Amino acid sequence: MTSGLDEQDLALINTLQISPRIGWAEAARVLGSTPGTLAARWQRLSEEGLAWVTAHPDASRNLVVAFVEVDCSPGARAAVVRALCQDPRAVTIEESARGRDLLLTVMTPDLPALTAFVLDDLPQVEGVQRYRTYLAKEVHQQGSDWRLDALDRQQLVALETTARRHRPENRVEPPPGAWPLVEALAADGRRTAADLARITGRNPATVRRQLARLLASQLLSFRCEVAQVQSHWPICCTWLARVPALEHERTVAALRTLPELRLCVSTTGDTNMMFIVWTRSLADLLRLERLLGDRLPWLNLVDSAVSLRSAKRMGWLLDASGRTTGEVVVPSALHP
Repeated sequence: MTSGLDEQDLALINTLQISPRIGWAEAARVLGSTPGTLAARWQRLSEEGLAWVTAHPDASRNLVVAFVEVDCSPGARAAVVRALCQDPRAVTIEESARGRDLLLTVMTPDLPALTAFVLDDLPQVEGVQRYRTYLAKEVHQQGSDWRLDALDRQQLVALETTARRHRPENRVEPPPGAWPLVEALAADGRRTAADLARITGRNPATVRRQLARLLASQLLSFRCEVAQVQSHWPICCTWLARVPALEHERTVAALRTLPELRLCVSTTGDTNMMFIVWTRSLADLLRLERLLGDRLPWLNLVDSAVSLRSAKRMGWLLDASGRTTGEVVVPSALHP
């Protein structure tokens, strides 16, 4: 499939993956462009639903993260997807090729909230037939860590330096009344204090202070996403695996060297590890299986499933081509 993204688009997206809120002037110095050119390019990518920056819950914080496999009644999958897309606890929804109809990523502030979702609310969704839940014991890598390979070494070093400079040193409590700012940033993670003041109707000076405190609280994690089919990495596959306890740390370290790795999580359940990769082709999945078999002979790959379609990713609703629809269901786990 021909990509709708050229090399300059990919370089800009890669830049925002590393430093999602970087100013256009600073990005232009790294990319050898001009602020106006980059701003116009980003506006086009955003308007076409090809790329977006969002604020989302940081899975490494004290949140409960679970993965729920859902089987639907015959002919009910589309209705179940529509219903779950509106649930702010189900932050990501994948439609699978085998083994289950849907894979949900669920984030809640605590275990009772997850219990309410899984035991009380999910069974009430018409068309849900069966479900299986895996709790994340530790998140080793998440989607915001994944990178396109579109920049040279010098550019990467410059951007990583910029990102570190803007990273808060000490975590503080989020400001009171931060939810309207959180909602606005979830819908556009690059919004400035002036943008937020205009949207919320608050005093600009007050919003500048609140935004600085909100960012320093590290309640939010910012992520630049890309329409997967257009990214040159169109295949998404989820593996469930068993790893001996003594080999766990070494396995995670090895998996994190894979450029294809999107997510790696230690889980409860029959298997104790889940990882998700994006690859350039189906043939790459076989290559990865052979590579893992050679390098990690103790890793038992129990199950794998290719995602046919993503209906929702970190709160953003996607169309059949994987582009954003413009609708965002803000994850409830973001609530201060």
